[in-house]
Amino acid sequence: MKKLYLIAIASVMLCFSCNRNPEIAAMRGLVDRVVPEYSKHIVLEQLVEDTVDCFEIETVGKNLVIRGNNANSMAVGLNHYLKYYCLAQYSWFESDELEIPNYMPIVPIKVRLSARVPDRFFLNYCTFGYTMPWWNWEQWEHFIDWMALNGINMPLAITGQESVWYEVWSEFGLTDEEIRSYFTGPAHLPWHRMQNIDRWGGPLPKVWLDNQKDLQKKIVARERELNMKPVLPGFAGHVPPCITRIYPDAPLSSLGDWAGFDSTCWCKFLDPLDPLYTEIQKKFIAKQTEFYGTDHIYGIDIFNELIPPSWDPKYLARVSRQVYESLEAADPEAKWLEMAWLFWNEREYWEVDNRIEAYITSMPKDRHIMLDYYCERQPVWERTDAYYGVPYIWCYLGNFGGNSMLAGNLEIVNERIENAIKNGGDNLVGIGSTLEGFDCNPFMYEYVFEKAWNNPLTKNVAHWVERLADQRAGMIDESYREAWNLLADSVYNKVSSPGQTVRINQRPTMGRIKEYRQYYIAPTYKYSNIVLLDVLDNMLATKSDTRTRHFDIVNVTRQMLGNYFSDLYLDYVRAYREKNYKKLHELEKTMTSILDDTEAILASESAFLVGRWIRDARSLGNTDEEKDYFESNARNIITTWGEEDALLNEYASRAWAGLTETYYAYRWKEFFKDVDAAIEAGVNFNEKAYHDRICKYEGQWWRERLGTFSPEPTDNGVALAFEIAQKYREELEKKYR
Repeated sequence: MKKLYLIAIASVMLCFSCNRNPEIAAMRGLVDRVVPEYSKHIVLEQLVEDTVDCFEIETVGKNLVIRGNNANSMAVGLNHYLKYYCLAQYSWFESDELEIPNYMPIVPIKVRLSARVPDRFFLNYCTFGYTMPWWNWEQWEHFIDWMALNGINMPLAITGQESVWYEVWSEFGLTDEEIRSYFTGPAHLPWHRMQNIDRWGGPLPKVWLDNQKDLQKKIVARERELNMKPVLPGFAGHVPPCITRIYPDAPLSSLGDWAGFDSTCWCKFLDPLDPLYTEIQKKFIAKQTEFYGTDHIYGIDIFNELIPPSWDPKYLARVSRQVYESLEAADPEAKWLEMAWLFWNEREYWEVDNRIEAYITSMPKDRHIMLDYYCERQPVWERTDAYYGVPYIWCYLGNFGGNSMLAGNLEIVNERIENAIKNGGDNLVGIGSTLEGFDCNPFMYEYVFEKAWNNPLTKNVAHWVERLADQRAGMIDESYREAWNLLADSVYNKVSSPGQTVRINQRPTMGRIKEYRQYYIAPTYKYSNIVLLDVLDNMLATKSDTRTRHFDIVNVTRQMLGNYFSDLYLDYVRAYREKNYKKLHELEKTMTSILDDTEAILASESAFLVGRWIRDARSLGNTDEEKDYFESNARNIITTWGEEDALLNEYASRAWAGLTETYYAYRWKEFFKDVDAAIEAGVNFNEKAYHDRICKYEGQWWRERLGTFSPEPTDNGVALAFEIAQKYREELEKKYR
C-alpha cells in the first residue's frame, strides 16, 4: 500500500514538473496530437546543458525516452523514431492518418543526433496562394506539427497581414473601399505582398480579414510554443496609389508591368528616403506586434521580379540601407530576411557593376539574412563570394505553382548541401526549402530537412531511399525497395523547373505552343516511361495497405499515363501533318481513354481532388455571395491565373480529379472533335477558332463555376491501378522497351 502511495506521489510530482517546464509541456501536447496511442509510454526530458539543437531517443523498460534541448529538437527525435523504428511517415496532408504499429518498437541502442545548422527555414510567399489560402486551424495545427517533427524553426508566417494593413491604412485616413480594393483576391495575395500586382480579384471581403487575423494569432502562438521563430512581414515600400490623396507630394514610382497585368494593377513604390517610409514602417511593425507579437525577423523583398527605379550601385545601397534603418527604427532588434531569387531570376542585371554586393552589404551583416532560393539548380552563394559574408540559408525550391510532376534530384541535393556546409563559409546559418506549392514529391522536402541534422543515413542516398521505401510500405519489402530504387535511379535525378507537368494539362494546339501562349507547360521527362510500369508492378506486388503506398501507386500511375499521353500527342501532330488520318483516329481513341483513366485514378486519392480545394475555399464565406467569391478565386488561380489567355495561364496547373475531367480533358475532347470535323469537311483545322472558343470556356469555368466536385475520394485506387497497368501494358512495352 505504501509503495502504491509513493508511486502515485511520484507521478503527480512528475506531472507537476512537466507542466512547469514549457518545453516538456509543448512537446507533450505534440505527442498527444500525433501519437496518442503511445503517449503514456513516452517519457520526455530536457537536455538543459546542451546549447546546440540535439535529441536522444532510447528504450528504457517499457518506455520510449525522448530527450532534447528544446521541444523542437524532441519533435525531431519523435519523428526519427516514427520513421526508422515504426516505419511510418507523418504526412503534411491533414487528411492522412499516421499508421503506426500496435506495439511500440524498441530502440536497442541510444541514438543521439545534433543539428548541423541553427536555422531551418520553410515556405515561400507563393505557398500561401498555391496551397494554404483556404486552410482552417485544424489544417494549420497539423502542418505546424509536421514542421516541428521535421525540425523547422524559422517558418514564413505571413497570414493575416492584410488585417494589420487595414488598420494602418485606416489610421492614415484611407477609406474602407480604398483599402479593400487595393488588395487582390485571397489566392493572389502573395503577389500583392511581393509588390507584383494590386487590385486583381478584389475587393477583399471583410470576412477574410477577420478570419485571417484570428487564424494568425493561433499560428504564431503554436509555432513559438514549438521553438519556432515566425518570420513576419515588414513594410517594403508598397503603398496604395490613393495615398497621394492624403500625401500629394509623396515620392511614388511605378514598379511597372508584371506578368502582363493591366497598368491598373501595377504597384506603387514609396522612396525609402522619404520620412513617410519610416513612419509607415513604424506604424506597421507596432500594429503587427500588437496583434501577433514578434521574434524580430522580418521578411522584406523590395524588387522581386521587378526592375528597380535605378541600377546605379549607389542607389541600390542607399535604398537597402534606408529600408534597414526604417526597420531598426521600428524594432531595434530587427533582422531583415530577404529572398535571393531576384539575383538568379534577373541575373543579367544584378551580376554587373557589383550591384549585388552594394545592395546586400549596406547594413550590419548580422542584421541581414539571405535565402539562397533555388540551390538545387543554381546556388547563388557560389556566384557572390558566399554573399560577401552576409548570413544565408541554403534552400531547396523543388516545385513551381504546385505542379504535379515526379521531379527531384536527390544525389545533387545531397552533394550541394555537403559542399555548402564544407565550403560555404561560416555565414551559412541554415538549410531550408522555398517550395511554391505542396506537390506530389513530399519526401524530397523531408530529405532536405534530415540533411540539416548529422544523420548518417542521409549521407548515402541509396541507403536512405531503401529506408524511405520501408516507411512508405510500413514494412521491409524487397519489391517496394526495388520500386523506389528504380525511381531514385531514373526519375529523381533531375531538377524541377517552372511549368513541369504533363501534356494533359496543356491547352491543346497543333504544335504551335508559343503562338498560343503555352509558356508554362514543360511536359518533357528524361527517363524511359517503361520504368514507371516496372515501378508500378513492384509496388502492386507488395503486400501492404498503407495510405502512403496508396498515394505512391496512384501517383506513379498518374505520371505513367501522363507521360504516355505526352508522347502520343507528338505522334498525333505528326499524323495530322502527314495526313495519316487512320493513325490519327487510332491515337485519338487511345488518348481519350487515357484522359478518362487519369480522371478515375486521381479520384481515388484524397490528395488529388479539386473538390477539397473548392470546399475549403467556400468554407470561409458566411453568405452565398461570399462563398461564390472565394470559389471563383480558388478556381482562377489554378487555371487561367488572371484573365483568359493571360501570360501565367496554366502556371499552377494540377493533376486533380474534377479539374482533369471538366477542364483539361474537356479541352482535349473538344480539340479532337474540331480536328475530326475539319478532316471530314476536307478543310484545314482552324486552330484560332478553337483557341478563341476554348479560352471563353476557361473563363466560364472559373467565373460561372462549371461543374461540382466531391471532396472525398472514390474506391481504393490500387485495384484500378492494376487494371490500368494491364490495359496499357502491351502498348507501353511496344513503345518503350
